[in-house]
Amino acid sequence: MKQVSLSGSPRESVGRKGAAELRKSGRIPGVIYGGQTQVPFSVSRNDWDKIVARPDTLQINIEISGKTYPTIIQEQQQNPVTDMVTHIDLLELIPGKVVRTTLPVRTVGVSEGVRSGGKLLINYRKVRVSGKPEAIPDEIQVDISAMKIGDMIRVREIKLDGCKVLEAEASAIVSVQVTRAAMADAAAAAAAEKKK
Repeated sequence: MKQVSLSGSPRESVGRKGAAELRKSGRIPGVIYGGQTQVPFSVSRNDWDKIVARPDTLQINIEISGKTYPTIIQEQQQNPVTDMVTHIDLLELIPGKVVRTTLPVRTVGVSEGVRSGGKLLINYRKVRVSGKPEAIPDEIQVDISAMKIGDMIRVREIKLDGCKVLEAEASAIVSVQVTRAAMADAAAAAAAEKKK
């Protein structure tokens, strides 16, 4: 996983009133769990927004009171009206302990089917996986260069060392579909053959 560093502050008051005051001052309250103890913290909204704007799945190394915790985002609560993040749950990564997260899907290559008029459909931009933190890659790469019109790559074909993809095995990650233009071209070519 790609890694970023973040600086947080310990939270003295963990009640609603304390959380509301933090939000007013431009900070987001949160908690780190999964380790030996829960760690309440707060981070600058500006710093957090820069991290979550990235499409990558990130290991966030958050430093609080001189100690650094390797974590991943487990949940973000958002205001339903403004979409502003109101609370963050981070899961502490323990070497050798399996975690669940999502990974971005990246296609590599140019599909034969797309070259001949088909349309590439990416059904999953991210997929859920489980694995030990040290085995989780930055992304899932799907090579589409051999795909022809009508082909698809299913979840069961994705192989990740030390990780398991948690989506339905028969689901198509990517597929190349025939377009109306390609169908019209094929029909015109077939009609031309008949006239010969």
